[in-house]
Order: sequence, then structure tokens, then C-alpha cells
Amino acid sequence: MSLCLLDIKKEVDQTRLYKDELDSDKIEEFEGRFDKIIAEGLELNPPPQKEPGKRGRVKQSPPKNLLDRLKGHKREVLEFMYDFDVPFDNNQAERDVRMMKLRQKISGTFRTTVGADVFCSIRGYISTVRKNGHHVLDAIQDALRGDPFIPSGGVGE
Repeated sequence: MSLCLLDIKKEVDQTRLYKDELDSDKIEEFEGRFDKIIAEGLELNPPPQKEPGKRGRVKQSPPKNLLDRLKGHKREVLEFMYDFDVPFDNNQAERDVRMMKLRQKISGTFRTTVGADVFCSIRGYISTVRKNGHHVLDAIQDALRGDPFIPSGGVGE
């Protein structure tokens, strides 16, 4: 599966240089490959048999759960192939959340909602500055002088 996803990423990266989307035949080829891997995985990891006398749902194995999730969320997993604006991974989003969780872990919690809002505003500003390739300390100094960094080219433009 990882090789399939990396092959799709490589194709998207190459295609992105000269086009806005993959050809439909390439998309079908990659979707077929993805579906085949899922089908093979499901054959190798069948659902467990219900034991007589036991009540409730039968516990599935972690590989079976992952395969079911990949099959059910195929569109979301392959979204980077359909829409080149969607990143291959979500590392940046995870990094953005990590500082908030670290702060909660160290302090236990925020004392007020206002404190949490202020913390999130500052972290959001820093994250935006970094994503736009500017120096964080310069941007903070500019903001304190009354000239905050405002990114250009938003969603509405």
C-alpha cells in the first residue's frame, strides 16, 4: 500500500509541473491498484468467526480495521491525487496542534477560555508567518509596532 501511495505522489509531483490534474486513465489505474491491494488484504485478513456462547460483536484484528477504514475512506485517502492543492500528508496540521497539546500537558489545562483563545491566536499567527516564508521574530516585532503581517491571496480573492 505504501508503495502504491508513494507512486501516486511521485506521479502527482511530476504532473503538477505542467498540468493541474492527472489524466483520467492514470486516476483509474491508481484507483484499480488501490482497490486490488485492499481486496488482497481483506482476503488475507478475513473477519474472525463468532465463537459459540459468546455475546456481542466479534473483535476484529487491527489490520482488518485498517483495511475497512481505507476502503470506506478511499476518496479522502486519495484526495491528493484528485486535487493537487491537498497535501500528501498532514504533517503541518499535526505540528500546528502539537504545541496546544504540549501546553495542556505541561500546565494541565488553560485557566480561562480567553487564555486559550489568546494562545491559539498567537500560535496561529506564528504558523501563518512560517507558512508564508517570513521570519517569526520580525513579524512579531512588526505586529507589536502596529504593522502585523497579513498574508496576501486569501480564499476570497
